[in-house]
Amino acid sequence: MGFSKDQLLNRLQELEIDYSKYEHPPVLTVEEQAKYVSSSEGALSKNLFLKDKKHRYYIVSAMVDTKVDMKVLSQRLGLGKGGIRMAPEEALGELLQVSLGCVTPFAVVNESARDVALLLDQKFKNQTRCIFHPLSNDVSVSLNTLGLDKFLKSIGRDPVYVDLEANPVVGKDQAPDLAVYVPSNSVVVPEVSNKTSTIQNPPPKSVSAEVKPVASAKPSKPAGKVKSVAENSVPLAYKNPEKFVEEIMDKTSALLLSEAKGESVEALAETLRKRLTSDLTHLAIMYKNTAYAEGFYAGTHHQPKRL
Repeated sequence: MGFSKDQLLNRLQELEIDYSKYEHPPVLTVEEQAKYVSSSEGALSKNLFLKDKKHRYYIVSAMVDTKVDMKVLSQRLGLGKGGIRMAPEEALGELLQVSLGCVTPFAVVNESARDVALLLDQKFKNQTRCIFHPLSNDVSVSLNTLGLDKFLKSIGRDPVYVDLEANPVVGKDQAPDLAVYVPSNSVVVPEVSNKTSTIQNPPPKSVSAEVKPVASAKPSKPAGKVKSVAENSVPLAYKNPEKFVEEIMDKTSALLLSEAKGESVEALAETLRKRLTSDLTHLAIMYKNTAYAEGFYAGTHHQPKRL
C-alpha cells in the first residue's frame, strides 16, 4: 500500500517543510489545474513517467515551458535516439502507487518506486516556489526547492537537477552526460494493453504540450581538449572513495534519526535494512557508472601509439 496524500502532507509537517495547500476538483491537465491554482502561487510543473527498453523507469519533472526532446534525452542517458518512451499506464499503480494525472516527484516516497530515477528541471532552482500534486490530483502544494530537497534527502534520495533543454555532444569524445542517473535495476510490469500514459499534467494551450524534436544544427567537434563527463557533470562523491563512504554514512545517519522514534532495536534494524538496501545499491551503481565514464574518456583519449 502506497503513501496517501494525507500521510505525505503529515511527513512534510514532521520535517518542518513550509508549504501551501490548494484543494480543488480532480484535474488531469495543467490547463485545468491553472483554473484553481494561480501561477502567482508558484511555478506549475509537467511530470513525465518514462520507461526505457530495459524496463527501467524515470520521472522527469519539468517547468511547463521547458521543451523536453525525447530523442536528445535518450541519447544523454546513453540509451540511443529511441531508447525511451512513455511508461504504460499500469506502471503508475504498480510502481508509483498513483493514478493517471498524479505523477509527481513525491511518488518516490513509495518503496515500490525505489528503482525509479527522478530528474528535476534545473529551472526550478530559479523559482520562489514550485507546484506539484501530493500523490493526488485533487490537491496541489507549493514549496521551494529547499523544501523539496529536504524531503528527498529524508528518504535517502539525492536531488538531481539537470538542464533538460541542453543538447550536448555525445560520441567518441564525450560520454552521455546523464548516464550516471540510469537506474541500476529493471522492473518488469505486466502490460494489459498497448495503451501508454500521456504526459502527466501537460501545459496550458498557450504552451505546446507535445514533446517534439528540437531542430538544431549538427554540432561541430569542440576545439581543444575535451573534458571527461565526470569532470563536467558527475558529483564529487562518485569520484572520491572517501566522499563516497561519507555519503553512505550521511544517508544512514539521516534515516536512523528519522526512523528511530518509538521503534525497538529489532524493528529499527529491519527498517534500516529495507530502506538502505536499494539506496546503497543506487550509490554503488552511480560509482560504477562514473568509473565507466572515466574509462570511456581514457580509452578515447589515451590510446597507445601503434608500432
